[in-house]
Amino acid sequence: MKNKYTVTAALPYANGPIHIGHLAGVYFPADVFVRFLRRKNRDVIFICGSDEHGVPISIQAKKEKKTPKEIVNKYHNMIKNCFTNFGIQFDNYSRTSTKIHYEISTSFFKKFYEHKQIFEKESEQYYDKKAKQFLADRYISGICPHCEEEDAYGDQCETCGSSLTPEELIHPKSTISGSYPVLKKTKHWYFPLNQYQKFLEKWILVDHQKDWKSNVYGQAKSWLDKGLKPRAITRDLNWGIPVPIPPPITKEKGKVLYVWFEAPIGYISSTIEWSKRKKIDWEPYWKDKKTKLIQFIGKDNIVFHCIIFPVILQTNGYILPDQILANEFLNLENKKISTSKNWAVWGHEYLEDFPNQQDPLRYMLIANMPEKKDNNFNWKDFQRKNNTELIAILGNFVNRSITLVQQYNKGIVPDPGILSIKDKNILKKIKNYPEYIGKLIESYKFRESLACFMDLARLGNKYLTEEEPWKKKEEKRIYTILYVSLQIVGILAQLAEPFLPYTAKKLLEMLRLRTFFWNQIKNIEKILRPGHSLGSHIFLFKKITNDSVEKQLKKLKKNTMNDV
Repeated sequence: MKNKYTVTAALPYANGPIHIGHLAGVYFPADVFVRFLRRKNRDVIFICGSDEHGVPISIQAKKEKKTPKEIVNKYHNMIKNCFTNFGIQFDNYSRTSTKIHYEISTSFFKKFYEHKQIFEKESEQYYDKKAKQFLADRYISGICPHCEEEDAYGDQCETCGSSLTPEELIHPKSTISGSYPVLKKTKHWYFPLNQYQKFLEKWILVDHQKDWKSNVYGQAKSWLDKGLKPRAITRDLNWGIPVPIPPPITKEKGKVLYVWFEAPIGYISSTIEWSKRKKIDWEPYWKDKKTKLIQFIGKDNIVFHCIIFPVILQTNGYILPDQILANEFLNLENKKISTSKNWAVWGHEYLEDFPNQQDPLRYMLIANMPEKKDNNFNWKDFQRKNNTELIAILGNFVNRSITLVQQYNKGIVPDPGILSIKDKNILKKIKNYPEYIGKLIESYKFRESLACFMDLARLGNKYLTEEEPWKKKEEKRIYTILYVSLQIVGILAQLAEPFLPYTAKKLLEMLRLRTFFWNQIKNIEKILRPGHSLGSHIFLFKKITNDSVEKQLKKLKKNTMNDV
């Protein structure tokens, strides 16, 4: 049995804020999984950080007329605060501009150089005469050779998702000056990925054919089927981690490490940063074969995490990922989320417009998580789910149960007395929910696990509605019904935390309950014992009004009009 877990979430680019697509695709599923592992009393670290190099940073800096450093500082803090405010509990959230990351990523490069695992090669790359600079992938756009989209980048088409090289683009042009670039000779360091073809084929196509998600496995397989080729791991840029300068490595200046070489190493440097703060040895979390490495990533990051990063890990004695999990895309109001067109729901703006309502968005995005296919977020559906599910089912059941106990027994858990067959069956049934939900989370089926949690709330609501304690004349029967209802509320309070952490905290405070380890819940005979005094009652959720939804729809429309 694996005794440690290292869970990583994709490093977000510090060139803009976090939107709902990021949250649904990577960060909420990762947080659900890690919260569950912690409740299972597993030794787990949850690692992330801002990706602060690469062309998108430079592009945003030019757009906002700021320096790249000013851009990364601005968005790093915005992103970090957004995660914190949504209750995403990283053990360490770092950034790739730290001293430790520079040291670790350059040490990997130097080691590859010393062991002759990389080679220098001259090639022709696109050069912008007007801007007087070489054009990295994102500085080039053109027509996608696969779907014929006109605004494909030199590394990827965001419309069809195809990975590209600048040479594949039809009619390439510079995104800096708009001019047509010319080919010019330049030298770069290359990693011979082709030498690791057989290793990757065994690891991916044999070892993980059955247990990886089909989208991850399929995209990695397509790269292997085409045959791997050497890939440049340096770029001609002024912003990034400089290639170690002292000869004989390179005499040319203006060379930096390719972001997709150094950024994944950020998981390791972030872990080392955490270990220094906690005074804990970091190596078992990355080198012990008993440790399970689980990586949550975006769909557009699959190739880097399945092909490039595993080779870096394997050649340096690190463990390989047990799982690499990527969701599909989340659309907004039936249109693709677009940061450039401002067609997005930004996390920090949602928190401003809906203060202290983090959990309704978590609920909506987990329930609509694009696990197997693209899914959609729309504001009317968000309103419906909040009002008819969170409020009318979960909130209503909790509210009625606690209010009735206050009314009939002064807020004290009653003695159950004689249980009917139905009561016994329900108490027996609810004890199985921790196992049901746990197995789904461990299988990375987060939508199903949340649905199972809500089924428990529905069961409680149905029981209370059918039994109608307010119509009963016999006090003992009223107490029995309320006792059974409170046991369901108690289990809901224990199981809510991975999905709805703020709601779970309110529930536990209302019930005056401590948090149990997940495996304990089933074995505790009575979650709430007779004679236990409940805390003060509060409403769990607020109603989402038509006005607030219309305000969001108008904001989206206004954003797109401003962009035109």
